Amino acid sequence: MYVVKSPLPDDDLKTVSEALQGALVDLVDLSLVAKQIHWNVVGPRFRSIHLQLDEVVDTARLHSDTVAERASTLGVSPDGRAATVAGSSGIAAVPEGWVKDTDAVGTLVAALGAVITRMRERVNSTGDADPVSQDIFIGITADLEKHHWMFQAENG
Repeated sequence: MYVVKSPLPDDDLKTVSEALQGALVDLVDLSLVAKQIHWNVVGPRFRSIHLQLDEVVDTARLHSDTVAERASTLGVSPDGRAATVAGSSGIAAVPEGWVKDTDAVGTLVAALGAVITRMRERVNSTGDADPVSQDIFIGITADLEKHHWMFQAENG
């Protein structure tokens, strides 16, 4: 059932909808990974990393909503259900239990790096198909790269 009809041609819509769904999964999982570490980080830099993790969560949640609403705008039903995220995420699993501050930073650097790589692929794949969605991916990538830089600097 299609409630909203996309203005995009079918081939372009397929490309863009796959990119949007993949981005949604990445962003939802990134917010969950950052929150899990936020709750479990320990060590001398606990407070600064704890607060920095919340900034990543806020960014990921904000952008996941933008991505999901863009999908809806194009007539594509976004799927952010837990089973979908768990089954298609490209972010490595977070260790169970307490996470030492330096390990927390390393985990976030890796998670952000993985998401950034896929976001850059989405920037490239959507340029001709839908410059509006491409612009969204460019903004997301810029924000994630800033967090990536800041976490890398933590262990510099």
